[in-house]
Parts: sequence; C-alpha cells; structure tokens
Amino acid sequence: MNSKKEPLWTRNFITIAIVNFIIIMIFYLLIVTIAPYAVKELHASTAQAGLISGIYIVGALIGRLITGRVIQNVGSKKILKIGLALFVCTLLLYLIPAGISALLVIRLVNGIAVGIASTATGTIIAQILPATRKGEGIGYYSMSSTLATAIGPFVGLMLAQHISYFVIFLICCAFGVIAFLAALTTSIATPSKKPTASTKKGFHIGDFIDLKALPIGILIMLFALGYAGILSFINFFAEERDVVAASSLFFFVYAVALLITRPFTGRIMDAKGANIIMYPGIVLFAVGLLLLSTAHSSFTLLLAGAIIGIGYGNVASSFQALAIKVTSPENMGLATSTYFIGLDVGLGFGPYLLGYLEPIIGYGSMYIGLGIFIFAFLILYYILHGRKDHLYVG
Repeated sequence: MNSKKEPLWTRNFITIAIVNFIIIMIFYLLIVTIAPYAVKELHASTAQAGLISGIYIVGALIGRLITGRVIQNVGSKKILKIGLALFVCTLLLYLIPAGISALLVIRLVNGIAVGIASTATGTIIAQILPATRKGEGIGYYSMSSTLATAIGPFVGLMLAQHISYFVIFLICCAFGVIAFLAALTTSIATPSKKPTASTKKGFHIGDFIDLKALPIGILIMLFALGYAGILSFINFFAEERDVVAASSLFFFVYAVALLITRPFTGRIMDAKGANIIMYPGIVLFAVGLLLLSTAHSSFTLLLAGAIIGIGYGNVASSFQALAIKVTSPENMGLATSTYFIGLDVGLGFGPYLLGYLEPIIGYGSMYIGLGIFIFAFLILYYILHGRKDHLYVG
C-alpha cells in the first residue's frame, strides 16, 4: 500500500479550473445583463428579451449533447480548443449592434460554445485526477462552476450600474481570450479509446446520454430548481421585503460558505461515500429555502444565503463527482455531459415554470413550496442513488 497521496493541485488542474471559471462566469454575467441590453439598446419587447436570455440555455444543451457524443473519439483537449475558439468569436459578435434577430443567433451559438467548452473542461478534470482522490478533486474543481454561478450575476449587475454594455461585452471578450490562451498552455495526454456507440447507425440515446449517469442527471435537474428560484427572483423578493442592500451580498455569503466547507466535504465523500454529504446537504438546502421565505431583515437573508451555500453548493458539486463515479472510465465525457444537461435544464427552464407560479402565490410562498419540495427530494435521492451508494465508495 502506498500511503503517499497522489498530487491534486497540478498545473493542468489549476489551469483547467480557471478556464472553466471564466467560461461559466461569463455565461451567468451575460444572463443577467443581456435582457436589459436588448430592451434599452435594441428596443426589444419584454417577451423578446426573455427569449434572447433563455435561448442561451438551449444552445448550451445542444453543445453538451453534441460534445457528449463525440468527445471520446475526438479527444477532450481538441474539443476544448474548438469550443473556446467558437466562444471567443461569438463574444466578439456582441460588440456589433446588429439587431434582435442577429442577437438571437449569436446567443444560440454562444451557448453552444459554452456547452462544448465546459463539457470538455469537466471531462479533462475527470481524466487527470487520481482515482483515489476523484471526489475531493472534482469537489474542488466544481467549486469553479458553483462560485461562477454566484460571482457572474454579482459582477454583471454591478458593472451594468456603472459602465456601458459595450464595455461589458469588451471585458467578456478579454476574459474569453485569456481562457483560450490558458487552455493552449496545457499539456494533457487524454486516453485514446476506440469508437463505440458512435459507430452504430441510426439514433441511439446512449450516444448522447450516459445511461449509468442518467439518474444523477435527473436528480441534479430537479435539485437545481430550488437554486433557479433564487437566481431569478432573489432581487424581486428583496425589493418586496425591503432588504435590497443585503441582497447584493447574498451570493457573496453563499460563495464564502461554500469555499469554507467544500474542501472537507470532498475528502469525506471519497472516504465515506456520498450519502454522508448528500442527506445533510439536502436538508440544509431545504432549511435555507424555508428560512429565506421568512426573511424580513438583512441578517435572516444573509444567514439563509450561508446555509444554502453549504447545502446546495456542496450537493451540486457532489452530484458531478457521482456522475463520474457511477460510469465507466471511457464514458467520463458522456457522463459529464449528462450531469450538465440536467443542471442546465433545471437552472434554465426552472425560472419559466416558477414564473407561472409566483404571481399566484407570491415569492415567500414560492420559497416555502421549494423548501418542501427539496425535503421530498430526499426520497427520490434514496430511490435513484442513495440506497446503492455503498457500491461506489472508494
């Protein structure tokens, strides 16, 4: 037995994590700024602005489906370079005020690029991590995505208050170029596998979705509905409860709570299995949502943010590690794609579903309903994964 731990924080690991952070940060930064831009600069209607914002998610889903099918045979680093090149090119197109129809196409293709590039980064990480430290390593890596979902909206809203949209798009382009150049510096030898499912003629669901990871994809899709309700409506809720000043710090507190706890939960998951993290994390997320529904003060709002960061942040990261653990090594790319497809569907289409519910019951009752839903989610987690988690320990 070799008691010496294999290295985790290699140059490639750090570089790919930074690249992924930049991709996802820009993704969420643009989600919160593009609709106001379309209305104010291109005179789009509210419905058109909503479509311009949401079609990004559709593009990301298309990109992930394509990538999951071909990444095993093309190679993850080559896919990453293709995705990032397309990402930078489409970011440059934002600088041209070409009209609503053109912006819709740009948003769709930009989303496809995000889906391609972020699926490639997740696959590369899974391939370069030591087998004995996958849960810990993916935990650290997935923090780059989770933190980006908090920092992206925060930065986007702050920038929109002080600078023009043209400058915001220019900043996004600069970061996109940095990500592309950083990816070129990596020297990753990813495993070469013979074509399998992709050689079959006709349509096969297994070409696009890893069936072993599909239960995890379903779980993260439903679990992400709770965070979608926060991401889309926290500002409106804060205005209603007169805690707007504190709402700008909500995602910051969320990020700090996740940063403090995630290093420990990843190691515990590798040693003890996922359930010891999942069950408490799910409960904490539900409690955080219920506490959020009662928030009439800054303290309560920020306390809910910290609890949600510990709960949702750790569980969402752990689901990504589980998607890798439950599949075979040669299908890591497809499993990563399956996880992100579930996450994108939950975060992307959740606001539309909740948007129909909120006018009927209000924001407070909506968060109560989401809290109850997450408590019930415990049962589904047990059925789809929890009862057999012991098979994937170690």
